[in-house]
Amino acid sequence: MLDKLTQKISDAMRVVSGKATITEKNIDDAVEAIKMALLEADVNLRVVRRFVNSTIEEAKGEKVLRSVNPGQQFIKIVHDKLVSFLGDTKQDLALKGPDTISTILMLGLQGSGKTTSSGKLALRLKKDGRKPLLVACDLVRPAAVEQLSVLGRQIDVPVCKIDGEKNPLAVYKEAINLAKKNLYDTIIIDTTGRLQIDEPMMRELELLKNASKPDEILLVADSMTGQSAVDIAKAFDEKIGLTGVILTKFDSDTRGGAALSLKTVTGKPLKFVGVGEKLEDFEPFYPDRTASRILGMGDVVSLVEKAQQVFDEKEAEELQKKMEKENFTLDDWLNQLRSVKKMGSLQSMLEMIPGMAGQISEDDINKSELKSFEAILSSMTKKERANHLIIGPSRRTRIARGSGTSSAEVGRLLKKFEKMRTMMKKMTKMNKNPAAMQSMMSRFGGGF
Repeated sequence: MLDKLTQKISDAMRVVSGKATITEKNIDDAVEAIKMALLEADVNLRVVRRFVNSTIEEAKGEKVLRSVNPGQQFIKIVHDKLVSFLGDTKQDLALKGPDTISTILMLGLQGSGKTTSSGKLALRLKKDGRKPLLVACDLVRPAAVEQLSVLGRQIDVPVCKIDGEKNPLAVYKEAINLAKKNLYDTIIIDTTGRLQIDEPMMRELELLKNASKPDEILLVADSMTGQSAVDIAKAFDEKIGLTGVILTKFDSDTRGGAALSLKTVTGKPLKFVGVGEKLEDFEPFYPDRTASRILGMGDVVSLVEKAQQVFDEKEAEELQKKMEKENFTLDDWLNQLRSVKKMGSLQSMLEMIPGMAGQISEDDINKSELKSFEAILSSMTKKERANHLIIGPSRRTRIARGSGTSSAEVGRLLKKFEKMRTMMKKMTKMNKNPAAMQSMMSRFGGGF
């Protein structure tokens, strides 16, 4: 996510970071490098100029040049500017209370991911305790209604549709009746899309907007299209009026031009981002967290939130007790591997760790080894996973055959498990003994 931009800006920050004193030339060099990084990221030219001018003006003041730690002070200025350009703060949906029907109008061109994003948004709202209803008003694109129906079944959210209907207003009126009858509190309307903006589409959207009086009008745009996404947002806002934007394929966007330009050019906040193909891969947009990731400072808050969604607190406490007593089993390890997979790709998690963004690529992660680990563990019996000491040569052969690996690979896994278990026991003890922990950390050169 934004890998190229992160790498280039992190390199620029090294010019000043950690320096006891910095000069105006240091600042000029760093800002010039950032400017080039932003332009290569396809950030709007007006946005780049404004960013550069405001950063230089603030960074060359007495507050920075004569501060105790000018390098850190400069990085803070760049961070705050990025946050400002990304939208300042997270913007929530302006929905009414659960006793009133709220309406969300989803707009976008064909291929932007509008229908899928409608399903993803419905799932998120459902998890937040709302009762959403999806409304199939895209009556132009072939199979759009069927696609929304399939998504609705997958997330167990009802879909309002009228077979053979050509008028989206008729479908909307049916949805209102359905919502009142079944006490649905949020209507998400998947509207018509075109390959490009044209008058018939805009007229239809205007009619829907006037009839539904939506609380939110969200444009779905493909972040990979860079400035085109910003231009599309501007056009839709001028014709229909937007309350926010959803950027899809944000996980694949290595540049970040759309995200950094949207708020300044359109004045509309980026509210959600699509970060994967699964229906759960849909997140609120946090300007401050994204700015931290762009600067290579990671996003520990998001990492912790992801972990909290996957790991049960009670289970974590039990696991710690097992580690302390060296009762951690192969069954526990298998459960941990499966839980980590639910948090997303290893690459996305590494990007959230400070200093790791851009340092490790997808190719550096031995995913095939992790897959073989899971296959080997899954091929064991419950009894074998509970007590790895009973796994002798004949059992290794059977496990290898069942997992499509070799007896040697099974043996390597067991050796790794033994080492890991011993290390876990030491670590849990040292968490209770700061002096011992400090001693061990120093032996490892200050890092683990």
